[in-house]
Amino acid sequence: MKIRFYNAKILTLAKDSCDIIDGELWVEGNRIIYVGKKIKNNILWDREINVQKNLIMPGFKNAHTHSAMTFLRSYADDLPLFEWLHDKVFPKEAQLTEDDIYWLSKLAIMEYLTSGITANFDMYFHPKEIARASIDCGFRTVLVSTLNNFYSSLEEMEEEYQMFHHKHPLISYCLGFHAEYTTSKQLLEGIAKLSKKYQAPVYMHNSETRREVDECIKRYGKTPTSLFNSLGLFEYGGGGYHCIYMNEEDLSIYREKNLTVVTNPGSNIKLASGIAPIQKMLDMGIRVAIGTDGPASNNCLDMFKEMSLVTGLAKLQTSDASSVSAEEVIKMATCNGAIAMGLKDCDCLQVGKLADLIMIDLHQPNMQPLNNIVKNIVYSGSKINIKMTMVDGKILYENGEFFIQEDPEIIYQKANDIIQRMK
Repeated sequence: MKIRFYNAKILTLAKDSCDIIDGELWVEGNRIIYVGKKIKNNILWDREINVQKNLIMPGFKNAHTHSAMTFLRSYADDLPLFEWLHDKVFPKEAQLTEDDIYWLSKLAIMEYLTSGITANFDMYFHPKEIARASIDCGFRTVLVSTLNNFYSSLEEMEEEYQMFHHKHPLISYCLGFHAEYTTSKQLLEGIAKLSKKYQAPVYMHNSETRREVDECIKRYGKTPTSLFNSLGLFEYGGGGYHCIYMNEEDLSIYREKNLTVVTNPGSNIKLASGIAPIQKMLDMGIRVAIGTDGPASNNCLDMFKEMSLVTGLAKLQTSDASSVSAEEVIKMATCNGAIAMGLKDCDCLQVGKLADLIMIDLHQPNMQPLNNIVKNIVYSGSKINIKMTMVDGKILYENGEFFIQEDPEIIYQKANDIIQRMK
């Protein structure tokens, strides 16, 4: 299709700029073919959309998710992390079927779309079903292995890498593992060998709790980050999810290896895990992206909430209201997430880039007056402001309606049937 967006305000985020232009954006197929001031054209458009001076911007990239955990939303709340995980989450997950993963992932995708999220970095079981759900909905997903002592194997992870990595326009794959405390040193060494073989980045949960770090030091005499680095897991990039309890050496490793920290403030405060030192990371030149984590620990998949928490917690932590500016947060939620996920064509709005974009409704009370649109998005924005979400040149959500080839009520019923079966 050929779609023309006109009468628009456009935040391209090209070259890390947060400047906003007035003009048009044209899409042909799944690519952007023009961004700029209004010009004459003789193109026969399939659809012309009057943006009515609302904002077009790159879609948010949810850089850490466990999508199919939608079935545990509000199920195991108000518990500390290890009790929540071992006593509540793991037993229920053991009852999941492959078909469950498919439907529960679809439910999460719907929520992503309502939050302006155009891609997610998903670590969960049965990646074939996650990929099938994303492809059927038209959504973009980067799969990351959840290998650990209890699930999957090095052979399976390599097979999945060969099966999914850049083999479909909407799906790619990243090497990874659950966490140090669930993964043996032998497995970690095997992952390092695969990383070297494919010159591929590696991602994992890292330093999420003080207990995790302390127990790793007791086992190996090293922090998780130092251990991973000593085993060669970071030779080709990657990074970690959470990264709350990081010492100076850990942060230096992240800077020197050009790794990405994916912060998950909503999940971290709900599980009382702690607050990541985001301003310190930025001061050191460490790339930071944002993820919601899973809907069992958050419980909502809302990028607006996460953006507000990232900057608010940093200001509180540093006792400095200038910490982690709105402009930095917007980049974390878009460009930095795209870099972390290997989505080099989804980081900004430029000619030749993939058409993964959203429309922000500025004609709402929380967006007025327009003193500073970027700050409005971060400090007062909400899901009510998402008018449209486009992935790969296709509109999947517009004005409250989904276009994902499935009746939402069927997805809701499937999710409820799954959790009822487990009781």
